[in-house]
This record gives sequence, C-alpha cells and structure tokens, in this order.
Amino acid sequence: MNASTASRPSTLRALFVSSRPISWVNTAYPFGAAYLLGSGVGVEGGGGFSLLAFLVGVVYFLVPYNLAMYGINDVFDYESDLRNPRKGGVEGALLDKSVHRTTLWAVVVTNVPFLVALVVLGAVSGNGPWSWLVLAISVFAVIAYSAPGLRFKEKPFLDSLTSSTHFVSPAIYGLALAGPHWTGQLVAVCIAFFLWGVASHAFGAVQDVLADRAGGIGSVATVIGARATVRLAFVAYLVAGVALLFSAFPGPIAAVVVIPYALNVLPWWNITDQGAEAANAGWKRFLWINYLAGFIVTMALIAYAFTH
Repeated sequence: MNASTASRPSTLRALFVSSRPISWVNTAYPFGAAYLLGSGVGVEGGGGFSLLAFLVGVVYFLVPYNLAMYGINDVFDYESDLRNPRKGGVEGALLDKSVHRTTLWAVVVTNVPFLVALVVLGAVSGNGPWSWLVLAISVFAVIAYSAPGLRFKEKPFLDSLTSSTHFVSPAIYGLALAGPHWTGQLVAVCIAFFLWGVASHAFGAVQDVLADRAGGIGSVATVIGARATVRLAFVAYLVAGVALLFSAFPGPIAAVVVIPYALNVLPWWNITDQGAEAANAGWKRFLWINYLAGFIVTMALIAYAFTH
C-alpha cells in the first residue's frame, strides 16, 4: 500500500466530517418538502412534478451543497478554528491544511455537475429563469459567507441574513422549480422560515463572542453583545411563529415549533459577554431540537396533503 492510498480514507473522512452530516437534512428536507408541495402533491394550483428533478435536488442539497457551505468555511476559517474549542467535532470540523486544496476541489467536482443538471431541469420544467435566479442566489450566499474578499460572516447582521439564506433558499428554490401559484399565505411561511434562520444564526454567534473579538472577527453578537443577541433571537423566533398564523392550514398548527427554540434561548436572557461561552449548551440542544421540529412539520405536511 503506497502513501497516497493510505491517506485516502482519512481524506474522505475529513470531507465527510466537514460536510456536517448531522445538518444534511436541514437543507435537503426544505427543498424536498417545498418541491413536493409546490409541484401539486397535496396543493391545489401547484406546478408539475418531476421525479428526476426531485431526486437530483434532494441529493444535491443533502451532500454537495453542505460540503460547499461548510467545507469552504472550514478552509478559510482554519486559523480562527484552531483557537476555537468547539471545533473538531459535531459542531465543526478542523481541517488539516493538507486537505484544504482537496476540499475546495471536492466542492467544485461535487457541485458543478448537479448545478448544471438543475439548470437543465429548470429549463425543462418551464420555470427556468426564476429557478436559476434563486439557485444562483443560494450558491452565491454559500460562497460569500466564507470566501476571501466577501466574508459576509464577518459583516454584522449581514452574517445572520446570509446564514438564514443558506437554509431558506433550498425551499424557495424548490418552489421556484415547481412553479406553484404564489399566495400571501405561502409568503408568510417563507418569512417565518427566514426569521427562524436569522434567530438561529444569531443565537449560535453568542457562544463565540469572546473568541471572535479576540480574533478580530465581527458578528451580530460582537456588535450588540451577547445579551442583546439572545433577546433578538428570542423575539425573532416568536415573530416567526406569529407569521405562521397568517398561513394556510397546517401553518398555524406548525407555529408551535417555535416554542422549543424560544424556550431554549430563554435561560440566557441575562447572559454577559464574559459568560457567553455557556450558551454552547443551548446550541447543542438546538441541533437536536431541529429533529423534533422536523417531525412536527412532517406530520403537519402529511395532514395537509391528506386534506387537500
């Protein structure tokens, strides 16, 4: 066995860990659910359904998209990650410099074929221009968040908006590709999802206030402080729930999913910047609350499909 062969498993493992497997569902599920509903599965006035488009989209947003989002971040955040005790596990990979170039090439090789296929499928569906625009915004947000010269993650408030785009845009793309009739109620759901994303990113930034300031990295939390950021996240979660009340059934029922998120940040209502790292306990719970919320939303969507 030569050295290159021996290193292959460790490189593949590094890429796997960098893609954050625990978060794959957070982008694949929104696309899949939005495309199914938007294409007419349980929705009156939906567009046409394509099994190929559904499968290609789900697979893309399951793995390649996440490898791009987190892999690019891991490469260009390497120096700061070295000083972050959270990195090196489920909350973020610590990629050795030896695999940085490989990671960026892996991002290109795994993403480009899917993006080309999705562009073609958009043209076939007849919803090309809108789906292409949303897909372009989604990919740009992934790159802009971490790539040198853009680094949206270091621009306070824009960091949370961009991060939310990472998770909401797959759903918007699913709708754009399916081509349903847009209604005020559908817009309300998208607004609620976007506010959830903003709140989640903001709360996640709290635990890194001291490390980010020490490294000269800006974030919403470094600007307004840990306490104000927690309260911003709490309010954004609640407003997201209110927005869902203006959506069609089962949106109002699904509004209850914001409650666990809001309760999760509440213990840190009066947190100080010096004690901000303690919020990591809430962030770890957040990762698992996502699965509870996903289950509730899935049940609501099934109920919706059976009643329409």
